Amino acid sequence: VTANLLLINGAPSSADPTLKMTLISLETAVGSLDEREEEQEDEGEEDMRDGGVPFYVNRGGFPLDEETWERMWRHVARIHPTGEDLGKSIRGATDLPKIPIPSVPTYQPTTTISQRLEAIQKYIRDLQYNHTGTQFFEIKKSRPLTALMDIAKEMTREALPIKCLEAVILGIYLTNSMPGVERFPLSFMSQFSGNHFHHIVLGVHSGGRFGALGMSRREELMFKPLEFRTLTDLVQEYEAAYRGYWHTLRKVRIGQYVSHDPHSVEQIDWKHSILDLDKLSKEELRRELERHTRDMRLKIGKPPPSPTKDRRNSMGSPSKVRAVPCAGSAVWRDGMYIVLICSNLVFLFMSVVRL
Repeated sequence: VTANLLLINGAPSSADPTLKMTLISLETAVGSLDEREEEQEDEGEEDMRDGGVPFYVNRGGFPLDEETWERMWRHVARIHPTGEDLGKSIRGATDLPKIPIPSVPTYQPTTTISQRLEAIQKYIRDLQYNHTGTQFFEIKKSRPLTALMDIAKEMTREALPIKCLEAVILGIYLTNSMPGVERFPLSFMSQFSGNHFHHIVLGVHSGGRFGALGMSRREELMFKPLEFRTLTDLVQEYEAAYRGYWHTLRKVRIGQYVSHDPHSVEQIDWKHSILDLDKLSKEELRRELERHTRDMRLKIGKPPPSPTKDRRNSMGSPSKVRAVPCAGSAVWRDGMYIVLICSNLVFLFMSVVRL
């Protein structure tokens, strides 16, 4: 795996073509040790954890600052058995093979919805899963949709490896131009060997069928073709995939349909329904998923809800307008008009009678 390790001198720049080559080589080398699906749950902690294993988030944007860059290498040295030698091999390599940059998919008018979704999934897969222990794009779930779409654009520009939560945001961005496809977040919490693991995909619904887009190290935990008749069928498909990896699925969180307006300031409803599989029978789970499906359909065509107090605070609310005296005012009369001139305002009144 380390035979094709590559060179980076100093802190990287997003314009540096060697950045992607190095990161892909690094994530390939580290990936064999990392068998976890991570979702950025606690946005306030720099040292994120999933299954008891920490990972970091790049909060400084691009180009990566030197501190984030060096911290990534130190983290690799800690979690990989030959971490220090691995880092030296990558950073000291002299061969720089060209790494292909995936192209954002384009379609012909005759391309079907299923074919478009498959092309989007191929693009997400070609970016590769990020095994470095540092998430490159910071996803704050409380941010308005328009801000998350800006991050998705950045993902297409940088073309760096991503993780499951980033793939959901990218999937939303790439399907915004497909009004016949409804999208919703679908996340899972599983348990294995005493630890809990989080994963998320982007559920899709079109033509009376469900499917999903996503990113994972496990093929069975990412893309699902648009062929599942009900949401229950889709969830059961993932549950069976988890069993195949000796994981027990504990909770399923399902959000509402996401707006197709990339400039929308509403927030994504990430967990409209939280289903505890330990407390629900199969029939009760089916009824809850049917109820959620009806709730999603009812949302179509409704205006976005008014922001809650917390959401207004996070989005920034306009200052209250206060009535202040009109200092330094002057009145000018001309025929049928009265003009009241203040220091920063001009008021025009029309009189019924001539003054």
